[in-house]
Amino acid sequence: MGEDALVCLVTGATTGIGLATAEGLARSGAHVILGARTAAKGEAARERIAKATGSEQLEVAVADLSVQAEVRRLAEEVARAHPRLDVLVNNAGLIAHRRDVTADGIETTWAVNHLAPFLLTNLLRDLLVASAPARVVTVASDAHGRAHLDMDDLEFTRRRYAPMTVYGHSKLANILFTVELARRLEGTGVTANCLHPGVVASEFGTRSGGLFSLGWRVIKPFVLSPERGADTSIYLATSPEVAGVTGRYFYRRRPVEPSRQSTDAGLARRLWDESERMTGLVTAPG
Repeated sequence: MGEDALVCLVTGATTGIGLATAEGLARSGAHVILGARTAAKGEAARERIAKATGSEQLEVAVADLSVQAEVRRLAEEVARAHPRLDVLVNNAGLIAHRRDVTADGIETTWAVNHLAPFLLTNLLRDLLVASAPARVVTVASDAHGRAHLDMDDLEFTRRRYAPMTVYGHSKLANILFTVELARRLEGTGVTANCLHPGVVASEFGTRSGGLFSLGWRVIKPFVLSPERGADTSIYLATSPEVAGVTGRYFYRRRPVEPSRQSTDAGLARRLWDESERMTGLVTAPG
């Protein structure tokens, strides 16, 4: 690993936006840790990126992010193997076509899309702070704009389970997490931003099943390529233009205003406290 190379961890780096983000970072000269659900998918992504970029600064880190014990193991392995971490890109996410729960008994979309990045970021916080200037980039979505966070029903046990509603709910949580994370990181040299990548052609929607997958296949030819969708993630991870910017929501490299609820500081703190409870995480007083 080159001494000056950025060390970047990208979750969900085996397909779609995550793969394109990892490739873009590798092309820029970064040492990229490819977060993968399985070793086979991770190695396939590593080989593809190596062939496309000529980079030898690639490694695979395997973890099922729906399982909190594996998130913890991932954080431990990254911290043990690397004296610094310059960029964490919380990219992994899913849309589930029906309600299911993880091995921890948590609704799957909530577990993967919100609790996993919350837990992973907090577990890597000390390493990020020690590496400052460093950056946390979280992939949200404009689907958050139609969502309403109900602190009494975060896992949709009472409300009707509609895939896009649940997904938007988790993406709203991503923005609230970023707002509160930026506040807690103030003065550390670590920034936290999130983004809407646009509607991107990937395997993301086709794996969801049901009518949603059918609809996704219909519109897929008309949406953005993964490379274009990854552009803002790469920009937030590397550009000197946003070196001091934190707590913002971006689209097409520009800060934009998210929904009113997503910038509610009081709600962000309540969500943080509840997320600590759901992950068994104890953080520094906020």
